[in-house]
Amino acid sequence: MDGAVNGGRVVELEGSVADDDGTRADSGAGDAPARHRSSAATFGQTRAVLRRFARARQRRRWAVEGAAVLACLVVLVAYLGSRSGPEPGDGQGGRSGDVTAGAARSPGLPATDGRTGEAGPAMPGLRPRQRPPSPDPTPSASAPAPPPSSPEASALSVSQGEMPAEVDLTAVGARDWMHWGQRGGTSTVRKRAGSGEITDEGGAGRRVGWDGNQEHVRWSDGSSQRSASDSADGVYTCGAGNGFRLAVAGSGEARTVQLYAGTWMARGRLEARLSTGGPARTSVLEDPYTSNSAQFTIRFTLPKGAKLLLTWTAEKVFTPHCGNVGLQAVAVR
Repeated sequence: MDGAVNGGRVVELEGSVADDDGTRADSGAGDAPARHRSSAATFGQTRAVLRRFARARQRRRWAVEGAAVLACLVVLVAYLGSRSGPEPGDGQGGRSGDVTAGAARSPGLPATDGRTGEAGPAMPGLRPRQRPPSPDPTPSASAPAPPPSSPEASALSVSQGEMPAEVDLTAVGARDWMHWGQRGGTSTVRKRAGSGEITDEGGAGRRVGWDGNQEHVRWSDGSSQRSASDSADGVYTCGAGNGFRLAVAGSGEARTVQLYAGTWMARGRLEARLSTGGPARTSVLEDPYTSNSAQFTIRFTLPKGAKLLLTWTAEKVFTPHCGNVGLQAVAVR
């Protein structure tokens, strides 16, 4: 009996166990498809979210690119508009008060396209680059004009040139002339019926006659000697500081003086000045080795009573054996 009972319990327990196993198996078989469906649904949702995110990013990129393109177009249009606007004064501007695109330059600054900046400060009612009217100049007290030069005003100039090989004193000395050395160191010949404007005022040193000048003089209207041809005569004085002093009287008119002089192994200095004052004019003739001659031209204007003062001096000698300055003639016209 007990064995039967125990056997029955065993059988019952085994059946219960089998039933539990079947229930678990059935339950496991039913849970697998549910878990698979849940995972598939989650993956689909994730892909949809990613697609929406990608589309949003693409729209933002398009918006940024569109804004950049639009900004470039705006800048390009503004640039083309500023370059293509009509310049003022070319007949294409609007009314006289309009300001065109070509006048967008800041007023008062220099132009940067090669034009001169003439705009000046901007003023209402003016076309671009149109200057405002200048104010009337303020009258100022100016210095009085210098009075016209008087016909008796003083003038003086000195120039030096080569002495001609032959000088006609009658031709160049229309008013007066004077020659030295025809008959020795103290001999002079003057123009017959001349004006007497030339005066020999002496000079330092002893005068010595000389008949070997390379340039010759002639005349046909002399006083003490009526005429001469090919005269090589003259006078000289030796040593530094010695020379000749001459004067020519003024007449109120322009005068020209020709002085014919030379040096031998010396430096001669001609000084011309006016008795009325003012700066002196000088000229130098030098030859340290041999003789040299020159024609000095002095132009002056002096009133009557005034004098042109001439000094021809040996400034320096280059030999102890009578380095000197010489004098042949003077003529006035």
